[in-house]
Amino acid sequence: MNLQMFGFESPVVSTIHQMLDLSDEVENAVNVPTRTYIGDVKAMASTSADVKEYPNSYVFVVDIPGLKSGDIMVKVEDDKVLVISGERKREEEKEGANYVRMERSVGKFMRKFSLPDNANTDAITAVSQDGVLTVTMEKLPPPEPKKPMTIEVKIA
Repeated sequence: MNLQMFGFESPVVSTIHQMLDLSDEVENAVNVPTRTYIGDVKAMASTSADVKEYPNSYVFVVDIPGLKSGDIMVKVEDDKVLVISGERKREEEKEGANYVRMERSVGKFMRKFSLPDNANTDAITAVSQDGVLTVTMEKLPPPEPKKPMTIEVKIA
């Protein structure tokens, strides 16, 4: 397929396209991405997100149209990585209906965000409304400056 015809001339898009076209025989070869890895790349590339920093918090806004809260997982790994994942399932087909066009994405999605050192992983909220997930994470207060310490000098 000619990617330039669709306006996709980026080397990254070309690489992902080549990775997705791997055959089953090549999948087991050394130094070739696994199907799981390719699936994770697709899942991460297809999920739009914004990250905002406020004076007292970080806010992650992720588009998740058509998903219920039970279809979404928000977790923190190793106190340093925020992981938002889930699965968008295809609607059940009604008898007699044939797709003329299928453009909405289905399948697993995932986004990972490296958290800054001052992110308070114990104070996180997640709210889903109108197809948008908003995850808010408070910031830790800045460390108090160390006070000067006087040391008594003893005579020996």
